[in-house]
Amino acid sequence: MGKVIVVTGRGGSGKTSFVALAAKHLPAPQLLIDADSDQNLAAMLGIDLQEAGVRTISDILHDIQVSRRTESPELGSMPLAQQIEYLLHMNCLYESEDFDLISVGVKWTQGCYCHANDILRRVLPELARSYTCTVIDSPGGLEHLNRRITSEIDDIFVVMDPSAKSLRNVARIKTIAEDLTIRYSHLYLVANYRFDDEKTEILQDIPGTTYLGRIPSDPEVEEHDWSNQSLLELPDSGPAPSAVAEILSNAGY
Repeated sequence: MGKVIVVTGRGGSGKTSFVALAAKHLPAPQLLIDADSDQNLAAMLGIDLQEAGVRTISDILHDIQVSRRTESPELGSMPLAQQIEYLLHMNCLYESEDFDLISVGVKWTQGCYCHANDILRRVLPELARSYTCTVIDSPGGLEHLNRRITSEIDDIFVVMDPSAKSLRNVARIKTIAEDLTIRYSHLYLVANYRFDDEKTEILQDIPGTTYLGRIPSDPEVEEHDWSNQSLLELPDSGPAPSAVAEILSNAGY
């Protein structure tokens, strides 16, 4: 199995932009998993999932609920596990030359995201075997790490904003990983554009972590996001893409 990377951070810190820019530099083939209910990763990669006919995991859970009520001939006779596996592989995998993408999506089903997480936990090890890198765009609240989408992680990248809440988030990651015996090789810290030099010094002295660098402000990133253009189209020489390339290089990628 290839590398499994989790990227997390508080809402608005820039973690999804980091994942999209990292896709420019990580080796293919990649599996990108948008585990954030905000569902922004596809748009930042220039992908319209609806136009591409690709559904989210939440969508297929809704389909399964409907099929139980309507006794759909296609799904109703299948055991639940087979229904999930069939629909995920047939409908939820966006495929391209360099990367594939799966999105958890918004919450259509009643209750929490446990069912969607159960699906990912069951199919992720098998899926990840086919890819050089699997990158999980995880919510800032760490719900998916807390519910153990995967217990085997190579690297966790935390995209930081200059706030006490962001620092506490790092402490929570370490505590959750220890409590749930989630194994990882490295816990990396990345400063977003709001950091100044003085505040980044704080990130260099947090026990059990490694500070990799800062992503500067980049008007082109904001412009591409605003106009729904893919961040993959940005030149590698731009401030943010070149910073992400250096950060990944510092991490050994």
